[in-house]
Amino acid sequence: MQTEKIKVEAIHLTKNFGDLKVLDSISFSVRQGEFLCIVGPTGCGKTTFLNCLTKIFDVTDGEILVDGKPINCKKNNISYILQEYSAMDWLTVEENIRFGLEIKKYSASLMKERTEEMLELVGLKEYRDYYPKQLSISMLQRTVIGRAFATYPELLLMDEPYGQLDLDLRFKLEDDLIRLWEKTKTTVIFITHNVEEAVYLGQRIMVLTNKPTKVKEIIDCDLPRPRDVASEDFVKVRNDVTELIRWW
Repeated sequence: MQTEKIKVEAIHLTKNFGDLKVLDSISFSVRQGEFLCIVGPTGCGKTTFLNCLTKIFDVTDGEILVDGKPINCKKNNISYILQEYSAMDWLTVEENIRFGLEIKKYSASLMKERTEEMLELVGLKEYRDYYPKQLSISMLQRTVIGRAFATYPELLLMDEPYGQLDLDLRFKLEDDLIRLWEKTKTTVIFITHNVEEAVYLGQRIMVLTNKPTKVKEIIDCDLPRPRDVASEDFVKVRNDVTELIRWW
């Protein structure tokens, strides 16, 4: 059963770059353990929002709270998966997955347990000693996802991680992602420009307007899993979200 505890709360979040207002007093909350997808027109500020969450950008006004306190990347266990492939070329698959555990100084026994668990869950046990240059695009992304989940982060931010993949690979990795999310109970904020992907993954879908960006609507997406992209209910939600993005 989905908890109602609020994990992340954005309160009147505003971000300006000089005279350009990108985020305009955005307010919303994310429940603990929820999978929230964010969609909106190209260039509306979706990535800017994530960069405010991670303190890459300072906010102009408003605040972001995690568990009711100002977000602090030194204290909060946050993982961030970027649009670009971010596996470290000089580390093997196993070393990449273990990297965050080492940084956070987990015990040797827990590092071994979590690394083995993630290698199994992302299907890379046979490739543990391979380097990124020896991997396919799908394997690279699974390595990065395994690394992100290995610390069981309280918050996982994902910025269009599958945008460069073909349809078959995308669905396979989305299924891997859902399996890991259900296993770890991590709160996920997932940005995508692909409406079908948002409906396939999200428990709720937040639709943003064009700049200056506001929250246009948040749609519940309680379709059963695994989701059937050809079902009448799936198509209805997809069409509803598409219309919200299309008409301004």
